[in-house]
Amino acid sequence: METKYSSGRPYVLSLAGLDPSGGAGLLADIKTFEALGVYGLGACTALTVQTDNHFIGVEWQSATQIIAQAQPLLETYPVSYCKIGIVKDADTLLQVITTLSTIRPGIRVVLDPVLKASAGFTFHNTEQLHTWKEVLQHVYLLTPNYNEALLLTGLSDGAAAATTLLQYCAVLLKGGHRPGAEGLDTLYTNRSITNIPAGRRSVFPKHGSGCVLSAAITAQLAAGSSLPVACITAKKYTENFLASNSSLLGYHIL
Repeated sequence: METKYSSGRPYVLSLAGLDPSGGAGLLADIKTFEALGVYGLGACTALTVQTDNHFIGVEWQSATQIIAQAQPLLETYPVSYCKIGIVKDADTLLQVITTLSTIRPGIRVVLDPVLKASAGFTFHNTEQLHTWKEVLQHVYLLTPNYNEALLLTGLSDGAAAATTLLQYCAVLLKGGHRPGAEGLDTLYTNRSITNIPAGRRSVFPKHGSGCVLSAAITAQLAAGSSLPVACITAKKYTENFLASNSSLLGYHIL
């Protein structure tokens, strides 16, 4: 039975990999949640061996292991939003995401579809695309970069890919790797298409920037922002993260 907690902050849940460098995954999500004034809960989906620029290996958590971590949290705390990062494969993700919806009906999922690490390690096999379609029916917002959107649809144009994915859920097509418009994010919903341009300040590449953006969106949604406002505000937070220093490991600052 859920206990009525009153921390003064909304509770949010991250299901993500443990990155020992703290730049990406679960640790980055928790840092983002804390900075943005929500209380972060977490379940580990993978134990990785990596630094900020070198991916060495991964030990995946099974669906059963992930659910075992998440279930008592969802049964105890009033979690309305969950951010999901890397998971072993689409079948595992489908089992996890459907179980979350059973444990916590109405929970909204922000899914960052990490299909490949920046260091080149491939997480998912694109042959699982039929399962991905089932997954997306349980997602509130999908946050692919340009290449991920293409992989998920088999199309060659990012806008067309995002429009195709929109039949399942809202889509934030991120500006990374976007030909001719790098840094421009576009939010696709059933009501509108919103372009979110990059800021004017100088920024530097960062390990985990995609994790930070999706976590920041989740935090803003949990705090009561509309989806467009959450995406715009989260982009500003992520740009502060990118501009925080010149190394690959950013600082979480408002």
